[in-house]
Amino acid sequence: MLKKYLHKTLIEAGCDEAGRGCLAGPVYAAAVILPKNFKNSLLDDSKKLTDKQRKELRPIIEEKAISWAVGIVSVEEIDEINILNASFLAMHRAIDQLKTIPESLLIDGNRFNKYKNIPHTCIIQGDGIYLSIAAASVLAKTYRDDKMDELHQQFPHYDWLHNRAYATASHRKAIQKFGITDHHRKSFRQLPKQLKFEL
Repeated sequence: MLKKYLHKTLIEAGCDEAGRGCLAGPVYAAAVILPKNFKNSLLDDSKKLTDKQRKELRPIIEEKAISWAVGIVSVEEIDEINILNASFLAMHRAIDQLKTIPESLLIDGNRFNKYKNIPHTCIIQGDGIYLSIAAASVLAKTYRDDKMDELHQQFPHYDWLHNRAYATASHRKAIQKFGITDHHRKSFRQLPKQLKFEL
């Protein structure tokens, strides 16, 4: 069972990102403030859930949350500022949109760029520890998946519907065959060193 909060008396926002390790597409992040008494036996780290479970949880989180928001950083921005800073920026953009100002931030991972004057706590694998971070992981993942599903309609040969632009063998094989799109991250190594683009 995941923990309901770190600080009982503070308004906490859980934050997580999705798509950091992908070869294409934006990086998404979500920030979620849950009521202290929130309960849901299904909610967990989004990576441990099925696509169906994540889709089932999203409207529940959005309805029950005190406040929630999603932040997006484009491929162009990722290439300009690097993926780590882009992940932090996506979280900042999500926090910017919260209708309730949090007093504490719970960040999934071991690093974060401070957001204004709000204290934060970095928690490694926090999406499997705290409900609010798990909720943020579900929102970030499902909204990003929706975007990759949309892009898949334009570029079906990369199979983004199934690989979500991660560096799978099928994705890299398609890159080797068709090259890259405007949605691929130019700052990422798209192919292993032993493979080259066919000219």
